Amino acid sequence: MSTRTLPLLFINLGGEMLYILDQRLRAQNIPADKAKKVMNDIITTMFNKKFLEELFKPQELYSKKALRTVFDRLAHASIMRLNQASMDKLYDLMTMAFKYQVLLCPRPKDILLVSFNHMDAIKDFVKDAPAILGQVDETYQQLIEMYTPLSNGDFQLIRQTLLIFFQDMHIRVSIFLKDKVQNSNGRFVLPTSGPVPRGTQIPGLIRIFSCAGEELTRLQFHNGGNYSSALREGSFEIFGDRVTKLGTNMYSVSRPVETHMSGTSKSSAQHTKVNAAPNPLAKEELNLLARLMGGLEVQKPGSTDTGFRVNLFATDEEEEEALISRPDELSYGVINIQATKDQQANAELAKIMGEFTESGDQSTCGSSKGDDLLAMMDGL
Repeated sequence: MSTRTLPLLFINLGGEMLYILDQRLRAQNIPADKAKKVMNDIITTMFNKKFLEELFKPQELYSKKALRTVFDRLAHASIMRLNQASMDKLYDLMTMAFKYQVLLCPRPKDILLVSFNHMDAIKDFVKDAPAILGQVDETYQQLIEMYTPLSNGDFQLIRQTLLIFFQDMHIRVSIFLKDKVQNSNGRFVLPTSGPVPRGTQIPGLIRIFSCAGEELTRLQFHNGGNYSSALREGSFEIFGDRVTKLGTNMYSVSRPVETHMSGTSKSSAQHTKVNAAPNPLAKEELNLLARLMGGLEVQKPGSTDTGFRVNLFATDEEEEEALISRPDELSYGVINIQATKDQQANAELAKIMGEFTESGDQSTCGSSKGDDLLAMMDGL
């Protein structure tokens, strides 16, 4: 497992989230000033310096539920609100879109180009806000410094880590189904045509060499596809042509997107129960999440700001039906972080704890975890 995967996962999922929200804000005719505020607030929070410092530290990926909690907080960093069903759909669309992009990358290193496509789009969202633009540019530089020196093997390990994270997610997405790149069971269809990866040749030729390295003979075979020569190398600089279209915005108002649980996913969910036994990794994972959340400056709507709700479904009835029909195991609840003593001893911790909504089973976060969180937060 690669310890450098989390920043790429976060930035690419965040980029997909912004694409979807931008599409829904326009589709619901939200006033331009409010829509702009939502996008700016989310991007400001997403590229918070303290948060990114924690994000870029080498660390293992944690569970889908913990990551979902971070994006739940991020999506509500402004005056916009989503209910549970819409948040579930948003997260499904984000994860399936990025999973498809990872699967289609010709080379593992191209995951970085996908990330830059998302960063380019995010930069365009805040082109009229110089302060936020500066935050995004700093993150560009961090990505370049951390990832461009990596070897092909390092990027292959990152790709494997991402695919392991996504391997049990098989949500059907209408765009993918209509384009016939996803089957009815939620699994993607990989193409057997198009340009080959950079640095490789079109398959179809076998060359046989002698022990001295001299070519003896050539054999040709049918490769079963319709391949073409590799495209030119995309730019890994802050400004430049990425060449690949993976990671660009695939949404539009005229093309609504629906998600559906595949039969296999429903079946597996019904047979997957939450393990009640203590998880030895849960304590460390929760502390990591709290450290990350400590860097998030979530803004509360001011007295002059009027909050509004965004629905990712066509109607409220569809949204309610989706909430009822979704298996409980696949509706990620927000992790409850509970401090059990002396909350007033640390002002920042008290502020963070006040932003969390207490919910769920108290057994998931016992007193010892709360004590650890208090001790850890004192060092922030």
